Amino acid sequence: MKIAAVGSGYVGTVVSACFSKLGHEVVGVEVDLDKLAQLQAGIPPFWEGGLDDLLAEQVASGNLTFTDDMDAALAGTDIIFLCVGTPSGTDGHPDMSYVVNAARAIGGSLEGHNVIVTKSTVPIGSGMWLNATIDDALADAASTATFSVVSNPEFLREGSAIKDFMHPDRIVLGSDDPAAIDLVHRAYQPILDQTFEGGRPDVRPAMVHTGLVTAETVKYAANAFLAAKISFINEISQICERVGADITDVATAIGLDSRIGDKFLNAGIGWGGSCFGKDLDALAAIARDYGLHPRMLDAVREVNRSQRHLIVEKLQAELKTLRGRRVALLGLSFKPGTDDLRDAPAIDIASRLVQLGATVSAYDPVVKAFDEVPEVWIKDDVYAAVDRADAVVLITEWPEFNDVDYERVCSVMRGDYFLDGRNFLDPAKMLAAGLNYGSIGRLPANTSQTF
Repeated sequence: MKIAAVGSGYVGTVVSACFSKLGHEVVGVEVDLDKLAQLQAGIPPFWEGGLDDLLAEQVASGNLTFTDDMDAALAGTDIIFLCVGTPSGTDGHPDMSYVVNAARAIGGSLEGHNVIVTKSTVPIGSGMWLNATIDDALADAASTATFSVVSNPEFLREGSAIKDFMHPDRIVLGSDDPAAIDLVHRAYQPILDQTFEGGRPDVRPAMVHTGLVTAETVKYAANAFLAAKISFINEISQICERVGADITDVATAIGLDSRIGDKFLNAGIGWGGSCFGKDLDALAAIARDYGLHPRMLDAVREVNRSQRHLIVEKLQAELKTLRGRRVALLGLSFKPGTDDLRDAPAIDIASRLVQLGATVSAYDPVVKAFDEVPEVWIKDDVYAAVDRADAVVLITEWPEFNDVDYERVCSVMRGDYFLDGRNFLDPAKMLAAGLNYGSIGRLPANTSQTF
């Protein structure tokens, strides 16, 4: 099939590269000329594990091209994926301006019959609005083209986006046009059968066919549930600290219950990134639009915000004052495997530390600029970041932080307080290195086992 992906940001680039790997002819549309030049050279404009090699390979093969010419991109296409961003507005509703512009541009370039697939996370009910917007653009162009809309929510996790696309748990397609669903289903057939190179035929994803509005709701519900699960375990971690329980053992024990599962039960600083907060706010805003009071959704957001405050409170309790103190942050991105700083906990924590008079340094393996808090000194390695620090906070659980020489860290610090904001490191190892180790809801030296 010939596929066009309108919008070559994070989602669009991954979608384009992966569909190309499956053997489809793919054209990505990008209007930012600097990004376009990078993409045409096979270089992703952001960091995502494995994407640089995959993108370069597919561009070199000629199977994947990028352009800013919408007419050329849509000529002869079977499926058009709409992948533009929908950032959160001030009232919680998504900013739909990019979708509006893309929909109008698509409508002005359609020929024949087309299937338009929304990958962008759009408000519930947007499929009907999208139909009307494209119809208006077709009328303005005096076009006789026709189209159907399919909702195909993406469930890509930053840091494992290629794996998530090629080996998903499920694929959700929603439309009122069965023929349109069938066409998109066929585009995904190599993934459903796991027949591509590197496929796993023994682990095949589920396919869910449903209505347009239901598919749009699925994405919001999934992200809200995952955010709630993280906020739940974080609230339990605060109870653990007060009563003397260990959150690691609590999470392990409840995670062994098949009704609960062990995913997203890691207590710590909380979630960040471009999806959870935005989708949670959007779902809450939609609920209010319909006269509902989303108390649980609001609480999920509030608990997550409180975890960021907790880090600063722990530092204040240990250091007595932050004015004139040096604090080092290990990790800045909102999670390992990406350079994404959108809604990263590091931003709020660093900003508050600076406000309270601390000098802040930081090291992250892939984030080399931190314009969000320009007062932060970015260092080239862990040891430079922690040099003469009164306290260190692990913000992002990058695997390489497991291999750090923490005796050396202790020797170059001015103080000895190390706050593990992700409960990532071995408490016994940190104490043996001479550090005053703190964490989130864990006992100082956990020696429990699961048999």
